[in-house]
Amino acid sequence: MASTSLFSTDDDPLAKALQPPPDESPDDRALRLQQQKEAQAVSHKIDERIQEDKKVFDRRKKAIKILLLGQAESGKSTTLKNFQLAFSPAHFRNERAAWRTIIQLNLIRCIKRLLEVLQDEWAQSVQPPRPDKGKGVAGRAPPAPTVRFSTSPLTDTHRRMRMRLSPLLSIEAELTRTLFPEGGDRVQDVCVRAGSGWKGLLAAVAGHAAERERRPGTADRAKNDPTAVLDACRDDIVALWEDQVVRSVLKKHNVRLQDMPGFFLNDAARIATLNYEPTDDDIVRARLRTLGVEEHRFTMESGALPGSEWYIYDVGGSRNNRPMWIPYFDDVQAIIFLAPLAFNLMLEEDPKVNRLEDSITLWKEICQNKLLSKTTLILFLNKMDILQATLAAGIRVNKYVPSYGDQPNDVAHVTKYFRDKFRGYHKRLSPQNRAFYWHETSVIDTRSTAAILVGVREGILRAHLQSVNVI
Repeated sequence: MASTSLFSTDDDPLAKALQPPPDESPDDRALRLQQQKEAQAVSHKIDERIQEDKKVFDRRKKAIKILLLGQAESGKSTTLKNFQLAFSPAHFRNERAAWRTIIQLNLIRCIKRLLEVLQDEWAQSVQPPRPDKGKGVAGRAPPAPTVRFSTSPLTDTHRRMRMRLSPLLSIEAELTRTLFPEGGDRVQDVCVRAGSGWKGLLAAVAGHAAERERRPGTADRAKNDPTAVLDACRDDIVALWEDQVVRSVLKKHNVRLQDMPGFFLNDAARIATLNYEPTDDDIVRARLRTLGVEEHRFTMESGALPGSEWYIYDVGGSRNNRPMWIPYFDDVQAIIFLAPLAFNLMLEEDPKVNRLEDSITLWKEICQNKLLSKTTLILFLNKMDILQATLAAGIRVNKYVPSYGDQPNDVAHVTKYFRDKFRGYHKRLSPQNRAFYWHETSVIDTRSTAAILVGVREGILRAHLQSVNVI
């Protein structure tokens, strides 16, 4: 028996509305059918988009998410680059062109700081003119002397070298404005805004420079291209940095350029060339400050579960950026917390606050946060190379951390003291029991960091699979 509808077409308002008008002409009918076809196509595209969004959502939900935390200059961005280098090398290689410009800018910044010190030396060493011992015209004072003299060991040769290097300063200003337009002249570091697409922008800049190289007779090439200008200045850069008089002036002004983030003056002869290509170590050492939260997605190319998706969030560590951390707390499997053992340094944004004390305060807040009760916390006691150099220079820990007392002032005892501090707060403040993972790191050392990250990755992956009941 054929089924019958409970309602007739006359009782269905929608069906009635869709009925063609009784006096519809052939042209009106063709137009109506065309409009229906277009509406169906739009509806189909919307359905496809919804399905794609659902797939992305499901894939993202299954992905492993890591949050890198720590104060500014703790090594978060360097750790991210090590992750990419170790587990997604193809992705890492694709970004090499952008990092070439960043490294060149780092080198130019070091040169700029060196030239500033030389200028300060000239300014401070100029002495008042010696009084003229000769007699003037009767009844008049002797003419005012016009000759000043300098006590600086710097010579006219250094002045000429400085003048020849001055075009680099305009290059530095232009690149800085390109990367961080809203910063104006106030930017004191190599900065980018998260989500600004700076890698694509710099890759385009490098492409335009390469195109100018291929064109004969481009007059603006040397003026605007950092590669060409650095190549032209290479001999002066190397000579100035290796000059012993310049080294003595730097020491006199208590400036250690080699301690600057993004220090590349020792590599100037290699970097300041037309055919320079960054090495992996160059990229890892490059200094770039991220403002805001930047999401990095990559596919694991090797190791356990190749093809799995990972998201790593690199967040700004300065104090005004820290409120941005909280929205990410309820959606990450692991936090890698970087704590440089810089017991004798102060925060750049607040010179009254010790950097290590600030790291411990941050760690305590992370440990006791209830949103993170099931999150794996991994502590990197970072910059062990700087700690070793600091202790070797005879700097005493108890001068800055009185509670350290009279314990031996060596790397092993100092590291154990601070590791136990972090572990103690982790145990006392965690909302529930969880394992304590820690590593001694120097994240600019790509080889040793790669070995550490293999263990970190396996641990995160194991915890993730357990959380989704796979193992």
